[in-house]
Amino acid sequence: MPRVHRATNADPFKDMVQIPAGKFVMGSDKHYPEERPAHLEHVSGFWMDQHPVTNAEFRRFVRDTGHQTVAEIAPTIEEFPDARPEQLLSGSLVFTQTDGPVPLDNWQRWWQWVPGATWKSPLGPGSTLHGLERHPVVHVAFEDARAYAEWAGKELASEVEWEYAARGGRAPTEFAWGDELEPRGRSMANTWRGEFPWQNLDPPGRERTTPVGHYRENDWGLVDMIGNVWEWTTSTWTESHAGADAVAHSCCAPESPLTESDRKVMKGGSHICAPSYCRRYRPPARQGQSVRSSTSHLGFRCVIRG
Repeated sequence: MPRVHRATNADPFKDMVQIPAGKFVMGSDKHYPEERPAHLEHVSGFWMDQHPVTNAEFRRFVRDTGHQTVAEIAPTIEEFPDARPEQLLSGSLVFTQTDGPVPLDNWQRWWQWVPGATWKSPLGPGSTLHGLERHPVVHVAFEDARAYAEWAGKELASEVEWEYAARGGRAPTEFAWGDELEPRGRSMANTWRGEFPWQNLDPPGRERTTPVGHYRENDWGLVDMIGNVWEWTTSTWTESHAGADAVAHSCCAPESPLTESDRKVMKGGSHICAPSYCRRYRPPARQGQSVRSSTSHLGFRCVIRG
């Protein structure tokens, strides 16, 4: 039976869950094309963080290493030769709820590039982490997540490992917890309730992320595998699972320098996934994300293999 390991702060396995080796059906033939085809995968055992890395945990990493995130460093004209000087600012993408219904054909209606938005100022200049210490860290690019993992003596999960863990040992169902999104009317994860992107029916204080563990853990003791924030994986983005076995297991591939065009798979959906727009609050759901991009709904968690 998987277990949560709690020990001293010096123990790298603190607050991690032991995931057993096994096999599962990865992907889905029922939803988005990139999830296809559903196929059998075998997974070796590993340890996984019980919850996404929090602001408090990431702050300890920054204090210890002096790490600057991608969002804190202004891009150069050499990196973006076609950009105007006023565009070469540090910052990140922030979700902004609209005042009313809008067409859903352009994400720029609810996403804004905010100069000065970073992991420690998640809504931009003047915002702080006060009261958000136990919330998942956001505005972290792939290399920021990888740097944290290396500092912690850990790694990032592959897409296969991540999806296997999200299932929690269950047979394939529509959602991680069963076939109903809200069994008996109960919210099982921090996802959007209402008409996206203007009507949020969550109680006050839950417009964005929630503290890790606010919602029920899965059968293996992991929390927030679905909703709250998307999570980085090491797997290189592909348009489908077909013929992508080597890429899907890219956790074991040699690392190469990252470029602006590289994309990795992110998993789990977030607090802005909604039935009326994005049904990616399911274990098989996946999206590609540019490795040097950061947003207000993307974080990560770590694993230890072996």
